[in-house]
Amino acid sequence: MIRPADGLRLISINWILLRHGLDEVIFATHIFKPLRFLLYLSPLYWLRRNKLPSYPIRIRRALEDLGPIFVKFGQILSTRRDLLPEDIADELALLQDKVPPFPGSKARKLIEQAYRQPIENLLDEFDEVPLASASIAQVHSARLKSGEQVVVKVLRPEIETIIRRDMALLYIIAGLADRYWKDGKRLRPIEIIRDYEKTILDELDLQREAANAAQLRRNWEGSDLLFVPEIYWDFTRKNVLVMERISGIPVGDLAALKAQGISMKQLGEQGVEIFFTQVFRDNFFHADMHPGNIFVEPGGRYIAVDFGIIGSLTSEDQRYLAENLLAFFNRDYHRVAELHVESEWVPKHTRVDEFESAIRSVCEPIFNKPLSEISFGHFLLNLFQTARRFDMEVQPQLVLLQKTLLYIEGLGRQLYPELDLWTTAKPFMERWMQEQMGPKAFSRKLRSNLPKMTEHAADIPILAHKVLRDVAEGRAELKLRSNQLDQLQQQLQENHRGNVAVISGAAMLISGSMLLTLGPSILLPASLVTSTGAFLGLTGSYILLRNLFRS
Repeated sequence: MIRPADGLRLISINWILLRHGLDEVIFATHIFKPLRFLLYLSPLYWLRRNKLPSYPIRIRRALEDLGPIFVKFGQILSTRRDLLPEDIADELALLQDKVPPFPGSKARKLIEQAYRQPIENLLDEFDEVPLASASIAQVHSARLKSGEQVVVKVLRPEIETIIRRDMALLYIIAGLADRYWKDGKRLRPIEIIRDYEKTILDELDLQREAANAAQLRRNWEGSDLLFVPEIYWDFTRKNVLVMERISGIPVGDLAALKAQGISMKQLGEQGVEIFFTQVFRDNFFHADMHPGNIFVEPGGRYIAVDFGIIGSLTSEDQRYLAENLLAFFNRDYHRVAELHVESEWVPKHTRVDEFESAIRSVCEPIFNKPLSEISFGHFLLNLFQTARRFDMEVQPQLVLLQKTLLYIEGLGRQLYPELDLWTTAKPFMERWMQEQMGPKAFSRKLRSNLPKMTEHAADIPILAHKVLRDVAEGRAELKLRSNQLDQLQQQLQENHRGNVAVISGAAMLISGSMLLTLGPSILLPASLVTSTGAFLGLTGSYILLRNLFRS
């Protein structure tokens, strides 16, 4: 059921689309499509057609006015230049860090409220003109009393209220999709929205983001591939984060990168290596790697910022994902099909040979081609469409990873269109699998478990002696219990009670019939015999009929 507030928000969304001249979006919906002719009858439609900005600008401005959730949607789309016209992709790219800012004086007030003292007591300088403005927060340059140049990130005012309002609307849309869309049950939209809600609400806690940055910095300490700025914990609060100021070239500025003599091929390959290292070595990956969050040092090392969205996988998902990718790289489609069944991504009854054939038809055309000629996004779309025939369910825990992989592809396409994602990733995946499943992995696990084994080793002789003594003296008792046994026992008890009831009902029916038949020969009052016989007969009939219908 749509609440009045949600209804007003829907009206607001449609009004924003109309205000930016996106009438065609509204009249393309199922509800309003029959009324599309009214659009062309409106004088306003014809009068303003030549006065509106270009279509890409209108889309970008509408997303900005719709709020942070819609801005993030535009950010994702901006990295998929193979899916969009060039002019729309260029305009949506401005959403990365050029969202309209809120006043710097308001940012100063929010910071002072967080510190509970004037900002001059903590900072020597604070520039009210923001360096960058994004959908959730904006960033200002500053200098600490100790002299370090820093950036101060502060959340937008009332941002949590806005996000919770739009999340409630998304839940309504997801619920309708789950109920009325034929693919709703398989795609599990409510679970996906729930997972996205957790992700975006985590972004509202800047102390959590600071902890993510600190962990990522430790993982890449001393690396030549990736640099993560230092966090100043004494100045960080839930809505304010202070971080080392970095100096680098935005990864989207290809002209500046080439002017520095940086190899585009090397950047593309290193981006893939960084992604797979974060996912499989650290199980802790930066999941918001759009161009606005990535910079490059003059020497070619990446710099990452904005750590609000971090992803991780279970060890089982890690292993299944790695085996799936390697099987794809080796064109072992039978193994891919088996893994999908083993991990229950498709139902257990799925015929592996049929699923293998379907996967082969999707995967074969994409191999041995450079990235410029294929699209991983299109490949995933085709794969999901194929898997739909086999009732494949979307795995919510992998949605964030899939989104990050699409970011990496978009980034790689911008830097080095000839990059072969498969060839670059395959050696890394093979090394990781050897480390996880070979002799080295066994030795490593043995070393990690050795302290626990040593701790309990001294107890083993005593425990073994106790078990053997109990067996010898007949005190050992084997206790097996399972849900199936419990259900069987319950069923047997119910059947027993039913049998008793049937026997009792039959006995009462027979007794009643005999009393009615033999009543005149019994030396008792006739009315008593008749009433007793009738009661027993009716009660017995009721018991028999009730058990008959129950079974």
